[in-house]
Amino acid sequence: MTQDELSAWFVDQVLPLEGVLERYLRRNWRDGDEIADLRQEVYARVFDGCAQGQPDSAQAFVLSTARNLLIDRARRAQIVDIETFADMNALAPTLDELSPERHLAARSELRLLQRALDLLPARCREVVELRKVEGLSQREVAARMGISEDTVEKQVSKGVRALALALQATGLGSDAKAAAAQASQRRGRTTQ
Repeated sequence: MTQDELSAWFVDQVLPLEGVLERYLRRNWRDGDEIADLRQEVYARVFDGCAQGQPDSAQAFVLSTARNLLIDRARRAQIVDIETFADMNALAPTLDELSPERHLAARSELRLLQRALDLLPARCREVVELRKVEGLSQREVAARMGISEDTVEKQVSKGVRALALALQATGLGSDAKAAAAQASQRRGRTTQ
C-alpha cells in the first residue's frame, strides 16, 4: 500500500470514528485532560500499524489499539484504578474471553480479598484502600488522614503483608509468601 493509499484509507475509515474513540477513551481513562493526547497516540499507532496492510474492521482495530494504549499507560503508572479496566474487555470479543468458571473464580477471589481487607485494623485498611485502590500518593494519603508519610508507608507495608498472608492461607496467590518476604526484607533495610 502506498503512502497516498494509506492516507486516503485513514481519512475515509479511521477519522470518522473519532466520536466512538473519544467516548471509549473518556469512559475508560480517568484523566480527561489526557484524552486529546491519547487520541493522537491511537491515530499514530493505527497509521503505523496499517502500513503493512488494512485490517478487516477499522473500528475494531482502532478500539483494540486504544485498549492496548490504555493498558500500557496504566502499567507505567504502576497503580491501577480498578475502574480503569471496567469496560475494556466489552469491546474486544476476539480476545481471551472469560469462561463462566473463570468469572466465578475471579469473583470468589475478589470476595476473599474483600474479607481479608475487612480483617485489617481500621486505619491500616483505610491507608491501603486510599493508596492501592484509589491510587493516591503517599503524600496525599498522609495529608488526608493527618498522619506522617512514614506512618503511611508502614501501614501499607503491614496491610499488604497481611493481605498476602491471608490470601496464601486460602491457597490463592502463589506468590503471596514471596511478596510478604520481600516486604519484610524492605522494611528491615529501611530500619537499619
